[in-house]
Amino acid sequence: MARSSYFSRIFVTSPVTPLQKHINSVVTCVELLPDYFEAVFDRDWERAVKIQAEIVSNEELCDTIKNELRLHLPSSLFMPIDRRDVLEVLDLQDAIANISKDIAGLILGRKLAIPKELRQQYLGFLDRCIDAARQAQVAINELDELVVTGFRGNEAERVKGMIRQLHTIEHETDEAQISLRAELYKLESDLPPVDVIFMYKVIDWTGDLADAALSTGNRLQLMLAK
Repeated sequence: MARSSYFSRIFVTSPVTPLQKHINSVVTCVELLPDYFEAVFDRDWERAVKIQAEIVSNEELCDTIKNELRLHLPSSLFMPIDRRDVLEVLDLQDAIANISKDIAGLILGRKLAIPKELRQQYLGFLDRCIDAARQAQVAINELDELVVTGFRGNEAERVKGMIRQLHTIEHETDEAQISLRAELYKLESDLPPVDVIFMYKVIDWTGDLADAALSTGNRLQLMLAK
């Protein structure tokens, strides 16, 4: 079956389904980062190249789903979800996959040697940022139930609780990011200055994963408020 025909069919069945398919692929992409960074910390660039290729491949799949969804999204939907809401959530979700690809590409392009002293702290920070993406995924995967209940009742309250938890996770990533930057500052004098600049960028982009996940949750919360 042609891909366009496939997307046409699932959209007729449920406009929510491609959006959920997209966030699931986004999370698959970001979940490759821990193994990638393990290889980076081990200076195993051959393994890092292979994982980075997987990240790129998954990000391209996300783009395919995104583009097909946009192509087949009707100008109006006979359901309590505005077309603009769908597109905005889609873009916010897609940012998570894009950031994942950018992080891996930046490190590999420079063969950036991140100090092993930062290994455990960075990986803990990264894991919590991935938790934020997973929490956004859980909330988005409730969209079909929200549609059934008209964005009201116990289901709506349950999703609001998920979004509150997402806020908590993102706040924890902010604190972890501040702490990690402080540790890097202590090591600056022993590192190449240009590498230090890019390490700060990697830390910031990693934090952006959680920020993008929170933005996705916040957009869903606005949909609940309508």
